[in-house]
Amino acid sequence: MSQTRVLFLCTSNSARSQMAEAFLRKYAGDRFEAYSAGLEPKGLHPLTVKVMEEGGVDMSGHTSKGFETYLGKMLFQYLVTVCDEAENNCPTVWPGVSNRLHWHFKDPAAFIGTEEKN
Repeated sequence: MSQTRVLFLCTSNSARSQMAEAFLRKYAGDRFEAYSAGLEPKGLHPLTVKVMEEGGVDMSGHTSKGFETYLGKMLFQYLVTVCDEAENNCPTVWPGVSNRLHWHFKDPAAFIGTEEKN
């Protein structure tokens, strides 16, 4: 039985979509192939890596990617936008996607302050 492919999409592919991809791989990797991308990739946020590693999730293989990496090149059964900007600006036609979901999460990379305040 083949795995269901899921693409998590956000603005910069630095935190939310990366975390969603990593959690799905860790907890349901036997049933799902998880990927992530951003509208304007900016690289992994260092605190994303730190927090995920503290939770036992290895992010060493993760890189920030643009949605063009996958659009028209790989078929996904699910496209999940994890921020309003991605939902509003994502291409409306995504070949092969049969299920499109929107799960809004606040951007942890937008936090202003010291690490100790988190």
